Amino acid sequence: MLDHLSRPDTNCPHRARDYFIAGFTFFCVGVSLVIDGSASLETQNQLGVLAWIFLIGLLVGENKEVRMQVVIAVAFASAGEYFASIYMEGYTYRFENVPLYVPPGHGMVYLTAVALARSRFFLMNAKKLAMFVIISGGLWSLWGISGIPEQGDQVGAFLFVIFVICIYKGRSPLVYLGAFFICTWLEIVGTAAGTWKWASIEPVFNWTQGNPPSGVAAWYCLVDAVAIGFAPIFLIGLQKLGNWYKTITH
Repeated sequence: MLDHLSRPDTNCPHRARDYFIAGFTFFCVGVSLVIDGSASLETQNQLGVLAWIFLIGLLVGENKEVRMQVVIAVAFASAGEYFASIYMEGYTYRFENVPLYVPPGHGMVYLTAVALARSRFFLMNAKKLAMFVIISGGLWSLWGISGIPEQGDQVGAFLFVIFVICIYKGRSPLVYLGAFFICTWLEIVGTAAGTWKWASIEPVFNWTQGNPPSGVAAWYCLVDAVAIGFAPIFLIGLQKLGNWYKTITH
């Protein structure tokens, strides 16, 4: 069980930077979402400017592959936001928009998942963390479909099954585990503050949906998978484009 999360070499590097990225993002997410729960649109836009500054600052010191992953994550997740929120109305922000801090926020969230995944703590406790996430997330999902909460959560239970499959079969299970923690944090804070609200009935299959859905981290696993999978392709493409440009200019 979870053999692919084998215990790594005890000499794995310890990087304080990874903990700083995670801690800083957790802090910024909590503060900004609480502020936006009652802020004006102007303040929301100011949070967006700060988020871009923070994201760019956090990317200093990262290699080009991680930077490309973040760029892809921001683009893919932002497109998903407009589709799922504005078009499908699966969830709605206070001003019925996609706040300006959301795109860079997705970049910070993705980078946090990566930082946690490569941190010594995650590397040394991978199996324990996986079991904790599976058990706690599973109980949350079961509670959502138990009939106890007023707003059921069939969507959350389904998404959690997808999330567990990602942990077992995905190419980057530690990144998905990292995503679970930061995404669960931001969803709980954001919905509690009233920054956004998930529709009680999912618009495609008409399933009940929690606020937030218990397995919502599965959506972020999709973002992570796309970023990790396409970054090498884009980097190779940019390298070929650069070589071609040098050829025609010399």
